[in-house]
Amino acid sequence: NRIKDKANNSMKFSELELEPEVFDGLDAMNFVEMTPVQEHTIPVILAGRDIIGCAQTGTGKTAAYTLPLLNRLTIEGNPDNVVKSLIIVPTRELAQQIDMQFQGFSYFLPVSTTVVYGGGDGKGWEVQKRGMLMGADVVIATPGRLIAHLTNSGVDLSHVECLILDEADRMLDMGFSDDIMKIISYLPKERQTIMFSATLPPKIRELARTILNDPAEVTIAVSKPNEAISQSAYICYESQKLGIVREMFAEPKDTKTIIFSSSKQKTKELAHVLKRMKFNVAAMHSDLEQSQREEVILNFKNNKVDILVATDIVARGIDIEDIGLVVNYDVPHDPEDYIHRIGRTARAAATGAAVTLVCQEEQGKFHRIEKFMEREVEKTPLPESVGEGPAYTPEAFERKGRGGRSGRSRGGAKRGRGRSDKPRGEGKKATPAPEKVTSPEKAPVKATAPEGTPAVKSQEGGTQRRRHRGGRQHRRKPANATPQE
Repeated sequence: NRIKDKANNSMKFSELELEPEVFDGLDAMNFVEMTPVQEHTIPVILAGRDIIGCAQTGTGKTAAYTLPLLNRLTIEGNPDNVVKSLIIVPTRELAQQIDMQFQGFSYFLPVSTTVVYGGGDGKGWEVQKRGMLMGADVVIATPGRLIAHLTNSGVDLSHVECLILDEADRMLDMGFSDDIMKIISYLPKERQTIMFSATLPPKIRELARTILNDPAEVTIAVSKPNEAISQSAYICYESQKLGIVREMFAEPKDTKTIIFSSSKQKTKELAHVLKRMKFNVAAMHSDLEQSQREEVILNFKNNKVDILVATDIVARGIDIEDIGLVVNYDVPHDPEDYIHRIGRTARAAATGAAVTLVCQEEQGKFHRIEKFMEREVEKTPLPESVGEGPAYTPEAFERKGRGGRSGRSRGGAKRGRGRSDKPRGEGKKATPAPEKVTSPEKAPVKATAPEGTPAVKSQEGGTQRRRHRGGRQHRRKPANATPQE
C-alpha cells in the first residue's frame, strides 16, 4: 500500500511498481509527480481491486486508470487477439481525448486501441468493426455505437478483464443507464471494474452496488482556476475570430502569449497571420518532429518567440513561468481542458489573463465551463472593426439528448499487438459498503489498496501494428509526447 498520509508531499510516479516500458512513456511525456486522484487510485487499481472514484475533470483521472491498465496489458499480452479492456464514455470528444493519452503513454508498448463512436460514414463503421474483431487490447466507446456493433458486427466482449466507466454520472444524465447494463450483460462476471464520476448521487451508488465487487471509494475535491487569472471572453461568430486576434495583437504585447487552437490546420493559419503582422511567432502541432518541438519550446523560453500557437495535445505540459496571456481561439471541450489551458499563466505568484473566443456553436460548452467554475466570465465588447456579434444565449446551444449515441465522427483506427496471456481476476459478488480513507491534500479519499498487482493489456485503433522498439536506451521520444506540469 503506497498511499501516503503526508500533507503537501506529492507521490512521484517513480515510486510506483510499473513495467519499464510504462516508465519510458511517462519519461517521454515528462510526467513526474502524481495528482491527488492519481496518488490515491493508481495503487488500488494496480492491486486489481474494483474502485469508484469521485473526481471532477481537471484532476488527472484519465491517467489514473490508463497507466494501471497499460501496465496490466504489458504484463499479460494478448496472444488470443481478443478485446481485453473496455472503456465506456458519454461522448466522442472524451473518447478521442482518452485515445490521445493512450497514444502518448503507450508509444513504447505493443498495445492497440480501437475508438468506437457514432456518426461518419460506412468506412468509419468498418474500421471500428475490424479493430474489435481483430482483438483490440483497449476499446474506447460511446454506449449507443457499441450496442450497434454488438447487435450487428458480431463483436465478442466475453474476454474483457477490465471495464472502466468514465463520467458515469453524465452518462446516466444522458439516458444511458439501460445501455450500460445491456453492454455489461455481454461481459464476464470475473473482471475488474473501475468507475469515475464527478458526483455520487443515489443513482450512481445504486449502479456501483450492481456492477462493482467490494469497491474502494476515493473522493477528491475539485480544483478551481487560480484567482490571479483575469478571465474574459468575446462572444462572436466563427468568421470574426481571426479579426479579433488581429485587433488583440495590433500593438505588441509585453509578455509571452500562448494561443490554443482545436486543430493543427487552424494553428498553422493563425501562426501565418501573426507572422505577416511581424510578430515573433511559432506554431507547435503534431506535424512537427520531437526535435522541432523541443526547439520551439526552447526559443519560447528564451524569448526568441513571443507568441506560441499550439494544439492541446502537444502543449499540455508547457511549464514556463512568465506567460502573461492565454488565448483560447476555440472553446475547450470540457472544464478540464479549460483549466489546463488557462493554468499556463499566473504562475509563481504572478498575474495573468485568459481570453476565450466563443462562437455561437460553442456557447453551450462555455456555459458548462462557467457553471463548473461557479462564476460568470466577463464578456468583452467586440472591436468595432469586426462588427456586431451574436447574443450570449447558451441555453439554446446546450447539448441535449443522447450525445454519445450519435456523435458525429468517423471512429478509430487500430494499431499495435499484444503478447502473452494470464489468468483473469476473481468472480463478482454482492457489493458490501466500500472502505474509506481520507486524502490529506484535497478531500476525503476513501479506500485502502491491497497488495499485489494483476496483469492487464492494451490496444489502439489503426489497421497498422507497431512492434516493440527494443532496449530502453535505444528508444526515441514519441513525436506526440506531451509533458505534464
